[in-house]
Amino acid sequence: MTILLIEDEPLIARQLQKLVRQLEPGATIEGPLASVQSICDFLSNHKSPDLVIADIQLSDGVSFEAFRQADLNAPVIFTTAYDEYAIRAFKLNSIDYLLKPIDPDELKAALAKYHRWVASSAELGDQFRQFLAHITEKQSSPLYKRRFTGHYLRQIVSVPQEQVAYFLRDEVIYLVNMAGQKLITDYKTLDELEELVDPGCFFRASRQCLLSLNAVSGYRSHYSGKLQLHLNTPNDTLDLMVSKEKSALFRQWFEG
Repeated sequence: MTILLIEDEPLIARQLQKLVRQLEPGATIEGPLASVQSICDFLSNHKSPDLVIADIQLSDGVSFEAFRQADLNAPVIFTTAYDEYAIRAFKLNSIDYLLKPIDPDELKAALAKYHRWVASSAELGDQFRQFLAHITEKQSSPLYKRRFTGHYLRQIVSVPQEQVAYFLRDEVIYLVNMAGQKLITDYKTLDELEELVDPGCFFRASRQCLLSLNAVSGYRSHYSGKLQLHLNTPNDTLDLMVSKEKSALFRQWFEG
């Protein structure tokens, strides 16, 4: 049995590899792959895996696109939070999905479901193609990351978008949540993050800060022409200024 892992967040990828090895000790594990292009390259040059465990939102697009191009027949367990119509499609087509952070018991149950299905692979291929057609028809807007992971108190925790105050670059990339807690992430640059988040909800306030709309209570004009922002995170000492050149863009973003 060969299992292909697709996950672009290193923390989750390592956790997923460990869980799968524990639950399927006899399986050959390929990946993790982190982009649509790498999936296409892999599926073009390797025998189709028996099972795919895949994130939906990747650094360069969505994994659905690679599956369509490669005409994938293998069953897929998705590992992401996704909107309501997609969850209905997962249920309808007997394709499982797991919300992050991945619960070991839920992954165990999903793998057990795969083993029950393994004798019906042709039917699963038809169901998966129906699912992709459903997604293509319904998908009318870009998919942005809605959950982010980081280290906090020796744990890997998941933070929904609504609880993110801002991302801060200070040697590493930190996630500061609305409670004022500071988590270390595995992201390398803010440029990378800026490509993944919804621009209606996040603003690149400076080279060091990617700011969430939820965190801004207001702003005032500074004598230098910059904007001084007021944040509503507790005990926050961040003195955040938006440059004069970006002030008009910020006002437009803040006012919706």
